[in-house]
Amino acid sequence: MKRRLLAGATALASPLLANQYLAMRAADLEPALSGTQHTYQWRGIDVAYTEAGDESNPDLLLLHGINAAASSAEWKELFSALTESYHVIAPDLPGFGMSARHPVNYDAAFYTAFVSEFAADTTENATWVASSLTSAYAAEAASDSDCAELVLICPTTTTMGERPWVKTLLRSPVLGQTLFNLVASKRSIRHFSADHSYYDEAEITDERTEYEWQTAHQPGARFAPASFVSGALDSDIDLGEILAALDIPVTIVWGADADISPVSEGRKLAKEAEATLYVFKRAKLLPHVERSEKVLEKVFA
Repeated sequence: MKRRLLAGATALASPLLANQYLAMRAADLEPALSGTQHTYQWRGIDVAYTEAGDESNPDLLLLHGINAAASSAEWKELFSALTESYHVIAPDLPGFGMSARHPVNYDAAFYTAFVSEFAADTTENATWVASSLTSAYAAEAASDSDCAELVLICPTTTTMGERPWVKTLLRSPVLGQTLFNLVASKRSIRHFSADHSYYDEAEITDERTEYEWQTAHQPGARFAPASFVSGALDSDIDLGEILAALDIPVTIVWGADADISPVSEGRKLAKEAEATLYVFKRAKLLPHVERSEKVLEKVFA
């Protein structure tokens, strides 16, 4: 009996100690972008954002995509160049990056409301640029906001389908943290990046992977991604219908080699929305990272 109790205690203590060790290895996260750092208070959440560029230039709002290691670092390749012509605002979405990561109910309505209210309070007649799933929130928010133009990069409204039990599991204290640490390991980050995000694996640098690992190991980092992988962040809007109804220019950007969201979906969406479509060769889900110079030339010239 004592041996069984000892074995049980050891089994429980091992993942707990491993989680504590990884938490100790994670340093305080540094800003991913160069500029003035601000904090925006929204529903009791401290939202970090970077501001740069001449305030007399047109406003440009950058909204990063969502994954286990998401942050405004996604815009690093474009940010400095954009500040030459725009007044740029780039937040870390609530639950990601340097923003607070409270155990709240993250869902599509939550992020749509955030985009709408953050844009209203920090920008004026801005161009919005949104990536992947965040595009759905931006599109819905733009229909009732002061948005001058919408640029969507590999937009989607869904991920892997609804699996509410996954959210419950990942939000659990010990087991959930242990499982999330596996999902957010450097090996897993590199695997997902190579499999879906990047055409050229040389783009998956040690520096990029280290920052993504660090952001995925901040306190509370698992809560928003738990909603993401469970499908709780999926949007039920008809993206084509929403975009077609907007009375503003809409541009869609796609990587020719994207597999999760193939370029055929981009062509169909652009036709339905009567939007301009730019397809960049030798890129997957992150053409603005892999082909940043081309994207700057075609989309923001």
